[in-house]
Amino acid sequence: MRIKKLEIFGFKSFATRQSIIFGKGVTGIVGPNGCGKSNVVDALRWVMGEQNARHLRGSNMQDIIFCGSEKKGALGFAEVILTIDNEDQDAPLEYNHFQEIQISRRLYKTGDS
Repeated sequence: MRIKKLEIFGFKSFATRQSIIFGKGVTGIVGPNGCGKSNVVDALRWVMGEQNARHLRGSNMQDIIFCGSEKKGALGFAEVILTIDNEDQDAPLEYNHFQEIQISRRLYKTGDS
């Protein structure tokens, strides 16, 4: 199994829907300070089930929702979708027959998830 794609919308600094495709052999994310590398890692941790807002560099879970900027208004929810390639059929037995597996998580400002 390997990470194939990460879709992020409304999560921290991602005000518009972004898709990050991880080709075979990708082992890291590089870029200049302030480009969102840590937010990508936080999105990955969150979609995999992180429950502690402090581990996502926030004080409460609503802190992960895009809160607006000078040019873009605040959003009402955050969503992350992780697509895992199961080409080698390494997934747990009940999911082993799927070519791809998607895990998604959404949090609304109201606290509903």
